[in-house]
Amino acid sequence: MASISRGTGAKGTLIRIFFRGVDGERRAIHLGRTPIKVAEEWARKISAIEACLVGGISFSAELAAWLRDLPEQAHTKLSHGGLVLPREAAAVVTLEHLVKAFIDKAQAGPVTIMAYKQTLDSLLVFYGPQKPITEITPELADNWRSSIAKDTKGTRKKRTTSDNRLAPATVAKRVMVAKQVFKKAVRWNWITKSPFEDMRSGSQVNAARLFYVSTETIESVLNACSSIEWKVIVGLCRYAGLRCPSEVGIVTWADVNWEKGRLTVLSKKTEHHGGDHAVRVVPIQPALHEILREAFEQAPEGSALVAPKAAGGGLNLRTTFKKIVARAGCKPWPRLFQNLRASCETDWVEKHPAHECAAWMGHSPAIASAHYLQARNHHFEAVVNAGRKSDAESDARTAQNRTQQAFATLRQESQNGIETDESSGVITVLPNKTGVVYKRTVGEEGLEPPTLSV
Repeated sequence: MASISRGTGAKGTLIRIFFRGVDGERRAIHLGRTPIKVAEEWARKISAIEACLVGGISFSAELAAWLRDLPEQAHTKLSHGGLVLPREAAAVVTLEHLVKAFIDKAQAGPVTIMAYKQTLDSLLVFYGPQKPITEITPELADNWRSSIAKDTKGTRKKRTTSDNRLAPATVAKRVMVAKQVFKKAVRWNWITKSPFEDMRSGSQVNAARLFYVSTETIESVLNACSSIEWKVIVGLCRYAGLRCPSEVGIVTWADVNWEKGRLTVLSKKTEHHGGDHAVRVVPIQPALHEILREAFEQAPEGSALVAPKAAGGGLNLRTTFKKIVARAGCKPWPRLFQNLRASCETDWVEKHPAHECAAWMGHSPAIASAHYLQARNHHFEAVVNAGRKSDAESDARTAQNRTQQAFATLRQESQNGIETDESSGVITVLPNKTGVVYKRTVGEEGLEPPTLSV
């Protein structure tokens, strides 16, 4: 059993805990100037450790938690007394190590990984690669967000905003990624709490970059395409809603069901979700069917890919497509391929149930509503014109009712305007609008002309 010993020193009463080790030797742990209640707790814990060591049993959950939460200096005293093993020096996890682990373990497609790296690079530049993640506080997290929101220099190309700052939606996207990264660090027990945990991401919708590509515009673009393969790329994006290049580049002729008008699409971006997210079936509308049929007839013998040009990583697709759009006499719109896909779904939802369209696109109705579906001018005008038409129809109905009522009044007057006095044989025609009353005597033969006898 551990015992408490009090001694007097230059700094007052000093506390020591005496106990016997596993080898039977008497040892002491110096607690210094410690309240007696704390010393008694220490004595009880040390006695419990002695009992476990002698009996060869594991520490209780309560005792293990007490040891785990001890400060390093207090734990060292127990280890020096032979009661516990020394703690292993905790490995310092740097931001660079966290970023690498996050990328290596991320279950996402290559395009998504590239989007992640934009955020990760900004974190590394701001904090430095060797920054221990335990030293990144909520205050420093706020400083990083403020930095990326105010930066006007950029790192590569000129941004789309007038002052060359990141759009609010882009800032929100980067904050969301940073939250994901440090949430992983918490899950891996590298930190106890994420410095980004309470930070709000904000909306990731950038309405300024939404653009509806009409069928008239896309027909002009298709006519300006230099090859049938480019027509296939544009057609798959605009008429089937495929992601480019990740989905367009892996479509094969075996995926085209000509008889049923179905296109099987493999999605690298969402396949890690499992289930139906890896494969979906898209309807082939007539405009796309015509393009695919022409491409199939011109395809080299034995070719498998529908659009081999898109299978090369898509590094030059955007640049070339901008030239095609300009050649068609159109101004290149924001997010060239993304807005083709969004325009496709916008057309679909006008004719088909939203949940069906979302399934064809490979996402949820909520994602479609937030990032894909676009407002159309003709819907607004239809409501306005419907109101005008309703007013015109109402006026016409009012005029018609008045006319009918007038005729009904005349008929009523004509019906009620005759009185017959049977005793005198006089018919009186009551005054009409002219105010004249006519009276005539009726003979015995009545009003009908006489009929000759046979």
